[in-house]
Amino acid sequence: MSQHFRLGLFILATFAILAVGVFLVGHQESRFESNYTVRADFKNVAGLNVGADVRVGGLRKGSVRHIDLPRRPDGDVTVVMSLAKETENLVKRDSVASIQSEGLLGDKFVEISFGSDNSEKLKGGETIQSQPPFDISDLLSKSSNLLDTAQGALQNIQGASQNLDVISAKISRGQGTLGKLVTDKTLYQQAAAGATALHQDADALQHNFLLRGYFKNRGYSDPAELKEHEIAQLPAGPPVKTFVYLSKTLFDKTDSAKLKDEKKLNAAGQYLQNQKFGLAVIAAATGLKGDSDQDRVLSEARSVVIRKYLVDNFRLDDTRLKTLGLGKPWEDAAEAGDIQILIYGEPAK
Repeated sequence: MSQHFRLGLFILATFAILAVGVFLVGHQESRFESNYTVRADFKNVAGLNVGADVRVGGLRKGSVRHIDLPRRPDGDVTVVMSLAKETENLVKRDSVASIQSEGLLGDKFVEISFGSDNSEKLKGGETIQSQPPFDISDLLSKSSNLLDTAQGALQNIQGASQNLDVISAKISRGQGTLGKLVTDKTLYQQAAAGATALHQDADALQHNFLLRGYFKNRGYSDPAELKEHEIAQLPAGPPVKTFVYLSKTLFDKTDSAKLKDEKKLNAAGQYLQNQKFGLAVIAAATGLKGDSDQDRVLSEARSVVIRKYLVDNFRLDDTRLKTLGLGKPWEDAAEAGDIQILIYGEPAK
């Protein structure tokens, strides 16, 4: 086979590949089909690009030819679309164009609705109605505002509940003019029931899905977990074994209960799994600075998170594994460590 023949074959193959490519691109862009032009105006195209699909009834029947910016700041962005001729009986004067996306973060496309039977057909080049595009950033902004509102409502409800508790207590002791006038115990019972209902509303707000992220970012998703396995104080007598840790080596932030190096707890987990014990207490403390109530909640959360890791990863009697949030640290915590797992032997029979 001569060199000229091979060169000719190469040139023919190149032209064939080029022709196929042109055909595929032209078909994708509807270049080889009979079509007509439709326009729609939008305040914002939300990331729509030239060449994007135009769909009618959910099927691709055209593409975006070009997008024109307005001549004035208060004008609209014009989207010029090319539609297949077969849609002329469906897309009419009262059809509406809307910019949508594949999922929340997918590519943008234009969806055009069917027109009504009595509406006028399009001749080409007309501007049809449009709907503002949905934008995920708007949704996130609204969600953030809703979260702020919900947190404010929670604080108001909790404050109202505390005030109602104080008022109820004064009435029951006969303090104040109203307390002296009230002699029927049923009134106090009704007030107490109202306070309980308000507490329940506050707890319901804490379980709302918009607020779960607030607690989850601090290492726990349900504030009710903090009290589920808590004990009031350490048992009497010395522990048979103690594991000591510094919170800064276990948790990722000073105000967080998220574990960053949970493998440090494996030695304690292996011990609890292989040895018989009467009771094990996970005692957590925080620094000397900061709000006392917040420190107590943080220490409770840290002890709960450590307990959950041990229960999930080791075979042990979890009914004997308790938590204790101390808030401010004990006297020798700076030297001994502010997280301790204290293991006590079985009680004497």
